[in-house]
Amino acid sequence: MRLYKFKMLLPVFIFAACSGPGNISSTSPDATIAELRKNISYLADDKLEGRRTGTPGELLAMNYIINQFKQAGLSPKGSQNYIQAFEVNDGKVMDKTVALAINGNKIETGFFIFPFSADTVVNATVPLRSQDAGDPWIFDIKTILEENKNDPHFDLADYVYKNSKKAIDRGADAVVLYNSSAIDDKLVFNGKDKSPMLNGVVLYLSRADAQKYFNNGADSVSIQIVSKLDEKKRTGHNVVGYIDNGAATTIVLGAHYDHLGYGEDGNSRNTSHEAAIHNGADDNASGTAALIELARQLKKSKATNNNYLFIAFSGEELGLYGSKYFTDHPTIDLKAVNYMINMDMVGRLNDSTKVLTIGGYGTSPTWGKVIEKEYFATKHDIKKQAPSLVIKIDSSGTGPSDHTSFYRKDIPVLFYFTGLHTDYHKPSDDADKINYTGEQTIIAHIMQLIEKLNKEPRLTFAKTRETQTTTSARFSVSMGIMPDYTFAGTGVKADGVSDGKPAQKAGLQAGDIIIELGGYHISSMESYMQTLGKFKKGETVKVKYIRGGKTLETSVSF
Repeated sequence: MRLYKFKMLLPVFIFAACSGPGNISSTSPDATIAELRKNISYLADDKLEGRRTGTPGELLAMNYIINQFKQAGLSPKGSQNYIQAFEVNDGKVMDKTVALAINGNKIETGFFIFPFSADTVVNATVPLRSQDAGDPWIFDIKTILEENKNDPHFDLADYVYKNSKKAIDRGADAVVLYNSSAIDDKLVFNGKDKSPMLNGVVLYLSRADAQKYFNNGADSVSIQIVSKLDEKKRTGHNVVGYIDNGAATTIVLGAHYDHLGYGEDGNSRNTSHEAAIHNGADDNASGTAALIELARQLKKSKATNNNYLFIAFSGEELGLYGSKYFTDHPTIDLKAVNYMINMDMVGRLNDSTKVLTIGGYGTSPTWGKVIEKEYFATKHDIKKQAPSLVIKIDSSGTGPSDHTSFYRKDIPVLFYFTGLHTDYHKPSDDADKINYTGEQTIIAHIMQLIEKLNKEPRLTFAKTRETQTTTSARFSVSMGIMPDYTFAGTGVKADGVSDGKPAQKAGLQAGDIIIELGGYHISSMESYMQTLGKFKKGETVKVKYIRGGKTLETSVSF
C-alpha cells in the first residue's frame, strides 16, 4: 500500500488573524515578490527533478538554499557547516547475487525471496510429496486462498510469515511457495516489510515455473537457491542557518524543501501511469522561499531580543524525517527555543476569500493575545479596506508537517498553510500557479507577529489535541498513536499517544512498539494500516507491544 500525505486540518476552525497595523517591516513588497519568484522558479525547475530526498535534485536544492542563507548573512548551524545529514532507511532489496535454479535450469524471472529470509545458500534434491528436516518444503497456497476468498479479515502476508516460521522451526531450510489457483494472491517483494528474520529462505515461484517443475509427474526436484538481502538506504540533508543576537532564547523558523521526485515513493496523486517530474512549487518551494525571505528580513530587523534559527528540512514527504532528526539531534539547546513557526504550502492564497490557515493556535496562550480576526497589509485607512488576510485557526500542535516534531518536544508552534488544491502532489504543481502577492502578504504577517512578540516574555507551552499526520488507507477505527516513520525496526513505534484515544486508554505510551494487533502480525506501517482496516468501531482486540525490551499485552477498544 502506498503512503499518501494529505495536508488536511480538521474542520473545527474558528475565524482569527493577526492584529492590524503596528510596525510592519519596511522591506519593499515588490522586492519581496521578486525574491519569491526567483527562488520558487529555481526550486521548482525541472532540472531539480522534484527534489526527492537523497537524489541529485535534492543536492541542487540544498546548495541553492545554502547560498541564499549565506547571501542573507546567516551563520552555519548544521552538524557540518550549514548541513545536517540524516539517513533514510528504505527497507531491503534483493542482492544482485540472488539466484534460483531448478533441475539445473536457471530461473531468470518469476520468483523473489521474502524480505525476512536468511542470507544463505540452499542446494538439495527435494521429494515432492514429503517434508523432511533439512530440505526445502514446497507449498501450493491454492487451498488456503480458496478457503478464505470470501473472508475480508484474511491476511495472506501474515499467513505466509507465520506458517513459514512454523515450517522453518520444524526443520525446513527453505520454504518455496507457489499459487496454482486462479485467485490473484497479489504477493510481491515488499522491501518495507520489517518482520523478524527467519533462519531459512522463503521464496515465491511463478505459476508457470511451478507447473513446469512441480506438477510434471516427477517424484523429486533439484533446487539451488542463493539468498541475500541488502539494506536500501539514502541520505537526506537539512540546511541550517543562524542569526546570533546574543539572546537567551531562539525562535525557529522552518519549511521543508523536499518533494516527490517522479513519485517513486508512492505518494503521488498523478493518475497517469507514466513517470513525471513533480516540481512541488507550492509544496513546498513556496514555504522554502518564504523561509529564505524571512532570513533576509530578520537579519535587518531591530527585533533582536531572540536569536533566529532557520531550517530547510528534507525528508518531510517521507514522514517528517528531517525535522524529527533535528529535534532528536539538535544543533542548539532546544530548552532555549521560544517558539517555532513552520511554513508549508503558503503559495496558493485565494484572492477572493483571502483565507490563511494557522495551526498550533492552542500550543500557547500567547497566540490568542496576538492573533486576531483580520490582518491588514497596510496601516492607512484600515476601516475603508477589506482585510488582506482572513485567518482560520486550528488549535492542534500536530499535523501533517514539520511543526509536529517540535510540538512533541513541548515547544509552542504555528503552522502557516493556504490550503489544498487540485495540483497537490501532482506534476502540475508549478511555479506559474503561485500567488506571489499573497505569499508576500503572509510573510509580512509573520514578520509583524515576530516583531510584536519581540519584547514579550518567553511563551508558555500548552498541550493540545493531536491530529493524524498521514493517511494511506480508509478505515473506520484509529488507535490514536502518532507513528515514528523513521523507526527501522520490526513493528510500529509510537512517537506520541493522543489523549482520550484507544491507545492511551489501553495504557500504551510513547516509545512502545506495536508488534501484533488482533492476532495479526505487525511488521511495518503498511501492515499496521492494513490491519486497522479489518476492524470496526466497538470491537475490542488484543495488542502485543514491546516496552523496555519486554513483550507485553493489553486490550484496545475501538
